[in-house]
Amino acid sequence: MKELTIGFLLDLIIGDPQNPIHPIRLIGNLCSKLESLFRRILRESLKLAGLLTWISVILIVFLVSEFIVKVSFRINFIIGIIISGIMFYFTISTKALKVEGLKVIKFLLKEDIEGARKQLSYIVGRDTKSLDKEGILRAVVETIAENMSDGVVAPILYAGLFGVPFAFVYKAVNTMDSMFGYKNDKYKDFGFFPAKLDDVFNFIPARVTGYLIVVASYILKMDYKNSYKIYERDKNNHSSPNSAHPEAAVAGALGLRLGGANYYFGKLVDKPTIGDELKKIEINDVYNTNKILYLVAFLSYLISMMLTLL
Repeated sequence: MKELTIGFLLDLIIGDPQNPIHPIRLIGNLCSKLESLFRRILRESLKLAGLLTWISVILIVFLVSEFIVKVSFRINFIIGIIISGIMFYFTISTKALKVEGLKVIKFLLKEDIEGARKQLSYIVGRDTKSLDKEGILRAVVETIAENMSDGVVAPILYAGLFGVPFAFVYKAVNTMDSMFGYKNDKYKDFGFFPAKLDDVFNFIPARVTGYLIVVASYILKMDYKNSYKIYERDKNNHSSPNSAHPEAAVAGALGLRLGGANYYFGKLVDKPTIGDELKKIEINDVYNTNKILYLVAFLSYLISMMLTLL
């Protein structure tokens, strides 16, 4: 329980440390090496190669993180708590989500659209070169909303249910989806299982996040009734079975229309819209999304603490 508190507070105070030995970066390097290995071994069966890569990464990440936790507790209970807390801290990204969004806003406040587009390109997959101010703001809100689940709620809940090592397992699952889960020629077969298994791991957290956003909008005196209405109506308006859940709840709380068509690698991709445009999007909506983000993080932390007691 104490390790969850340490990690949660470190994330809120320090945020995501940018260094080459960040555990999630190390997991990414492991994924790349095992991808190369299994692609060479199973050239004619890339789906199997992807599955074996996924299984291998999960086993290695779990065994290593479990070993570190157990050894640190055997050395000393206090050391174990501290090490586990720092490990947990590496799996959540509440402050990082807020900071990355505000970096884009800083350019908009200076009326520097080109700068905002460039900064936005670091955190989204869509093409940003032709986005106007509203398109940029929409992308920021969507990114913060969507990542509330996999960047905050999911690792916190998994740590509460199964311990800190399983939070690392979840991050490995999420990392492999972000690396391999593309529907292009290179990854449509290799990334099949990593993408599907990521959907499985995110199924419950995405839905919990949606309802927590509704609760948060009530506490923050936002439009919680519309948040619930839009969540129930538009939570499936996405090719992913999970991504639209937090986006729909945020769209309803703020009275915005999110989603819709965007360009990816020069190609227009038509997607369903999420929410109703009750007002024009503005910079303040990013600030309000961050308020929801922090409250949702705190609520998920409370749930996780209760789960550890059970």
